[in-house]
Amino acid sequence: MKTENPTRWNPGVAIRSIVAASDDVPLLLKMDHSAPSVYEINPLRDPRWPTLVENHPQSSVFHSTKWLKALQAVYGYEPVAVTTCPPGASLTNGLVFCRIKSWLTGRRFVSLPFSDHCEPLVDGPDDLDAMLLHMQRDLDQRKWRYLEIRPISQRPSSQVGLKKTLTYQFHRLDLSKSEQELFHGFHKDCVQRKIRRAEREELKYEDGNSEALLQKFYKLLVITRRRQYLPPQPLAWFRGLIATFGDNLKIRLASKGDLPVACILTLSSKRSVVYKYGGSISSLNKLGGMALLFWKTIQEAKGDGLEELDMGRSTTDNLGLIAFKEHWGAIGSPLTYWRYPAPGPYVPRPAWQKSLARRLVQSAPDLALEAVGTLLYRHIG
Repeated sequence: MKTENPTRWNPGVAIRSIVAASDDVPLLLKMDHSAPSVYEINPLRDPRWPTLVENHPQSSVFHSTKWLKALQAVYGYEPVAVTTCPPGASLTNGLVFCRIKSWLTGRRFVSLPFSDHCEPLVDGPDDLDAMLLHMQRDLDQRKWRYLEIRPISQRPSSQVGLKKTLTYQFHRLDLSKSEQELFHGFHKDCVQRKIRRAEREELKYEDGNSEALLQKFYKLLVITRRRQYLPPQPLAWFRGLIATFGDNLKIRLASKGDLPVACILTLSSKRSVVYKYGGSISSLNKLGGMALLFWKTIQEAKGDGLEELDMGRSTTDNLGLIAFKEHWGAIGSPLTYWRYPAPGPYVPRPAWQKSLARRLVQSAPDLALEAVGTLLYRHIG
């Protein structure tokens, strides 16, 4: 086992001791006597991590080893968690990150890449502050760009120096009501009538995670991302998710005859079903395909005893998406991302650059657009 001699700072400030360089042995950071010690663990190797995720009331699908394994396998990110629980003790708290190493966007810690949210699994502010200070020192010593957290309700104290960056709207639908009560709570024109329209149109519903369904889903996703002037996520990402989540991942597809018109991808974990990705043919949205898919998701979640539909984040200026989620009765709340060090002032791109990027996305062949997504996404997590 490789060790380093402790490096002593000024008295009364901190002592950092690297116990081992191996992934299998925790890294210990000792601060002053009033602060808790902090340990680094590998959440994919430490058997205590999945137990914590299963038992902690604030954990989500994004804390799961399934999500972390997909991030590592597809994008090469390195998961790491910090905790105040020493080796051998039960794990009662933790803050999980990925180390992202990119020549294009820089090296950074993110909790977590491509995750709408990732709540620190802590019981109080002291533990969270200690973990964040540990990560800051690691960041500064490595000379990496920044660390970012995406909490739902936990907030770092002013003492740790993290600053607000982006704020979204996060929507969740409580599934504790009966199926009938939920249906009557939907917007009559925007949801109820569309579900009935889908039934009248006799849209075909399919679900599963087969390669055939994935191909249909991905074609609709590419169409939708192009409409949003964005490249699609790599097909390998969805294959990686299917490999790790298995039956806890479901592709839901609505078709008119043999023509796929709408699709969504959901992940199930503990008490929640999470809507993560979707796509449709916009000219055929009037058939009610997307409404049918969400209604089927809600009905199946109710049948499985799940308690919540996580509808994900929306940018605050995307009023159409926010309205869509609220028409289902989902409740929105602010979702704020925090960074250290604070980012510089935002400088918008010139209008000509935005216009050029849009024209390129609109005119690029599907294969070219997919290639751009494959190249870029590992750098932007």
